[in-house]
Amino acid sequence: MTDRDHRAHGALSRRHWLTLALPAVATPLHAAEPGVGAADLVIGQSITLQAGKNDYGVAVMEGVRACIDQANAAGGVHQRRIVLRTLDDDNSAAQAEANARKLVTELGAFVLFGSIEGGPSTAVMKAAVELKVPFFGPMAGSPGLRRPHQPLVFPVRAEHREEFRALMNYGRERGMTKLAFLHSDSEVGLAHLANVQAIGKDLGVEVVAPIAIKSEVDDAQLDAVVRRLAAAQAHLMFNHGSSGVYARLIQKARAAGSTIHFMAINSGSTQLAHKLGPLASGMVFSQVVPSPVSRSTQLSRDYQDSFRKAWPGRPFSYGSLEGWLTARALVAALAATGANPTRQRFVAALENTRLTVSGFSLQYGPDDHRGSTFVDLSMFTRDQRFMH
Repeated sequence: MTDRDHRAHGALSRRHWLTLALPAVATPLHAAEPGVGAADLVIGQSITLQAGKNDYGVAVMEGVRACIDQANAAGGVHQRRIVLRTLDDDNSAAQAEANARKLVTELGAFVLFGSIEGGPSTAVMKAAVELKVPFFGPMAGSPGLRRPHQPLVFPVRAEHREEFRALMNYGRERGMTKLAFLHSDSEVGLAHLANVQAIGKDLGVEVVAPIAIKSEVDDAQLDAVVRRLAAAQAHLMFNHGSSGVYARLIQKARAAGSTIHFMAINSGSTQLAHKLGPLASGMVFSQVVPSPVSRSTQLSRDYQDSFRKAWPGRPFSYGSLEGWLTARALVAALAATGANPTRQRFVAALENTRLTVSGFSLQYGPDDHRGSTFVDLSMFTRDQRFMH
């Protein structure tokens, strides 16, 4: 994929974000169970799109839409069309919680589904628990979504903790034992920092520069971070989310002559790499799905065939594959629930059925809703592609 392809992708994504975010129109509901109609099944989604400015969110939404449209074209689930009602949370935890409550109490959602980013996802979980509604497929690696055990929350992707370990182990094996960690200045971010420090103690990697940031950071603040990295003599650095801020930091650090080895987690990896261009060459990224451009796995082949039909000419990405996988897992979970779905039956089905989506295995049980544990590493090459 060329830089021109990715610029075109960004323009198209922003042009279509509103269409993606608009709630679908459903027929009136008559069933006793909320969200379950004679011909429709309503799914509620709060996701970070930021009016089309969040490239990762838009890519995820494209994958979700491709999968849902494919399922509906094939007859839906037990002859019910999946109606996806989507609200933009603007990367705000408060808005995500409000969206979740609205989706359940006003828009008739059967289950909640498919948020991104740790803060908003945790906020949706709070509403789901209080309203006693299952929350399926939060696309965030936050520890609070998994520990302590959340009986109503069913992640699909692996936890960030496993990504952190993979990146830190990669660095340690190459003699990089001083780490800088960029994380959000939030309760979720502090939980991630605690995990990184615990992993570091286990692997012999010292966290010499824990850096907490707000979502809005000016150039002067980033310049101060660059100076701090130099003073700490960090060997490697990776982030928890905030890919836009991280890209700016990397640009400033390289302009100042920093030789630190920058790595990154999966969230928005395609978008981050192409924002950085040549500066991303050699960067190692953790990934929670297989390569979206290879056809070496059943998952990537099924995704590509579905995505190409929904979005002709649009390039594949990790974000859209993650969205497609998560939506496909939702379809499988709804199918396993049976022809007379209730929220209780939805939870019971997941805890008693082993889900495999296009060869991708998910693990759920009465006391363990981990979903996937898949983590892979990829390197962004000089010719602007990911190599696993």
